[in-house]
Amino acid sequence: MTASVEAVPGQPAVPTTGVWAEVVGQRAVLAELSAAAVDAAGSVSGGAPGGGAMTHAWLLTGPPGSGQTTVARVFAAALQCVVPGPVPGCGACQGCRTALAGTHADLRIVAPDGLSISVAEMRALVQAAARRPTAGRWQVVLVEDADRLTEGAANALLKAVEEPAERTVFLLCAPSDHPDDVPVTIRSRCRPLALGTPRPEDISRALRDRDGVDPELADWAASVCGGHVERARRLATDEAARQRRAAVLAVPTALHRSSDVFRCADELVKAAETDAVEANEARNEEEKEALRTAMGAGGTGKGTAAATRGANAAVRELEKRQKSRTTRTQRDSLDQALIDLTAFYRDVLVLSAGAAVPLNHPDREADSRSAAARWTPESTLRRLEAVLECRDALAANVKPRIAVEAMLMVLWRG
Repeated sequence: MTASVEAVPGQPAVPTTGVWAEVVGQRAVLAELSAAAVDAAGSVSGGAPGGGAMTHAWLLTGPPGSGQTTVARVFAAALQCVVPGPVPGCGACQGCRTALAGTHADLRIVAPDGLSISVAEMRALVQAAARRPTAGRWQVVLVEDADRLTEGAANALLKAVEEPAERTVFLLCAPSDHPDDVPVTIRSRCRPLALGTPRPEDISRALRDRDGVDPELADWAASVCGGHVERARRLATDEAARQRRAAVLAVPTALHRSSDVFRCADELVKAAETDAVEANEARNEEEKEALRTAMGAGGTGKGTAAATRGANAAVRELEKRQKSRTTRTQRDSLDQALIDLTAFYRDVLVLSAGAAVPLNHPDREADSRSAAARWTPESTLRRLEAVLECRDALAANVKPRIAVEAMLMVLWRG
């Protein structure tokens, strides 16, 4: 089985089957990457280069939920595809399947468990990436959240990107190519690919076709997800996610007295903490058990005491990393709540101005209209700015409860 190509008049031809079917929208990006995959396959097999379509470093940027990581994995799978065809990426061969799953021997994925990617992690990765591929056609390094690189990690990566091995490809994912996200020195050595926000109809189609979601629910999730594909999938398939969103969007109209400020703050922070624990609890225990077993804990006989001490020390170090990962998950969950609130106040401003543009939360139009009738545009804008300031405070490591309480006090007073 090979990937088939779809041609639409006036638009670039793109593959629509195999691994490429994993991507929602992004026709221009798929056209460029599929051409690069063809070029890469030709160079590996000794054919003529394809006019420079392939390069050793790519920078994929786009708004949250646009699918940078998915696109990067799909491209990695196409590079490792071993089935001949017009476009690599059949989706059925071992190279495609293991690359998509993240288990391919020549695919190295850096996904920060904590708040940043350390220089030690990056140095180890760069050293491994300098080797020739062992089981696949290319050595692929995929850095998710490249904006979380520490300065030392960015410098280590820069050296590898400046002097790449012959069959090594770097795929970096970041929100933007701004120097605050990706250093200029690294950005200048990568080919940029900017992803756009997927259209609601594309997201709805993907939910129906891939996840078997009811059409009405798929349309609703696509309309309220803000173009975030994974958020749409969670909302469409997880009742708890729908309840959390409803609780967040009830906050603006639930602030009637000062005591409501602290009650709502407590609920928002506890919801984020619970979300973080539920997301990581099972994984944490599995990692601890696997580490203890690998270190020889629980054994009998000579040397078991030393093995147990070593295992305990390793577990303590693992727990530090797990705590950092839980903190990051909590902040990400709380940040999503703040994004929902930002969108709500934006909708209030839209209705106040009488603008004929789509709402971010069309299912909450009644609440937005009620708020627009009671608040002045100036007070709505102050509330919106308070939410944005809370996001900045959390990014600066202010305690979540303090930042949220300060924000809600402004939301109450207007």
